[in-house]
Amino acid sequence: MLTPILFKPENSKLRCLVCHHKCLIAAGKRGICGIRENQKGELKLLVHSKVVAKHIDPIEKKPLYHFLPETEIYSIGTVGCNYKCGFCQNWSISQNQEVMGQPLSPEQAAREAKLYPSIAYTYNEPTIFLEYAKDIAKLTPKKKHVFVTNGYFSDEALKEMGFVDALNIDLKSFNPKFYLKNCGAKLQPVLDNIKKCKELGKWVEVTTLLIPGENDSEEELRNIAEFLASIDKEMPWHISGFHPDYKMRNKSSTSLATLQKAYQIGKEAGLAYVYLGNVQNEEYNSTYCPKCKKMLIRRKGLMVNVEGLVNGKCKYCKFVIKGVWEL
Repeated sequence: MLTPILFKPENSKLRCLVCHHKCLIAAGKRGICGIRENQKGELKLLVHSKVVAKHIDPIEKKPLYHFLPETEIYSIGTVGCNYKCGFCQNWSISQNQEVMGQPLSPEQAAREAKLYPSIAYTYNEPTIFLEYAKDIAKLTPKKKHVFVTNGYFSDEALKEMGFVDALNIDLKSFNPKFYLKNCGAKLQPVLDNIKKCKELGKWVEVTTLLIPGENDSEEELRNIAEFLASIDKEMPWHISGFHPDYKMRNKSSTSLATLQKAYQIGKEAGLAYVYLGNVQNEEYNSTYCPKCKKMLIRRKGLMVNVEGLVNGKCKYCKFVIKGVWEL
């Protein structure tokens, strides 16, 4: 049986409850995400059992650096998104308003994922197809489940996400005006959800894409780093380089100097694990012990070698390295 869709009737319309937009949807209309439609008084998830992207990825590509390293993850995504980011680097599917994709039932997904320890709901925003993900998870209870998400899910959705073991949450900026202008969303729910997911015991890593002139000032980077450190200084922060795409083709790519500045700010804020994304640089991609400073996980691009970690501890000084290291 399919998981019921999150909604409630309200004044002859339907209130979608899956994300913080809480769209009020009239008959025959869809929410902001473009894939949840009011059909005769019921909210239908138009992409249930229909995927537009399906791959076997290295877990580090999500990116998750402290979660089952050196493994591959079965990864799926649909069309649609509840954000409208002009800098989206998956815009061809996330901003697609045409419901499309190849059939993939939860049963088929479970069979295809059989050889892999984990399943990722990714490429577009997984919150908007939460019920589909949950139906797959019901059939794969022994696997780890990952959301690569913008973090804009509602409290109602979070209650349905008990099956999710790990999240990489985008923290796109620390400026509410940036979120309204560039994403069509609010900042505070994302900050709240990072805290809530940590409190629920889920593994959380955070990613920030640095866009020149938009969210890369030292003040903003320091605010992000200090916010993350206030929650957990051992929560990994991935700082990714931007390349011109979609509606921001006039912007330049993020310089290595800017990424290195952000890395240093993260370290100064006390964050133990700061990583640079979209950079082929072993120094800034590898994991080091916060105590003895020895390299524990060597990374160069997607080439990974766990060489100094034993049972979740530094093999040199026995310091506990936070993460999910085995099933």
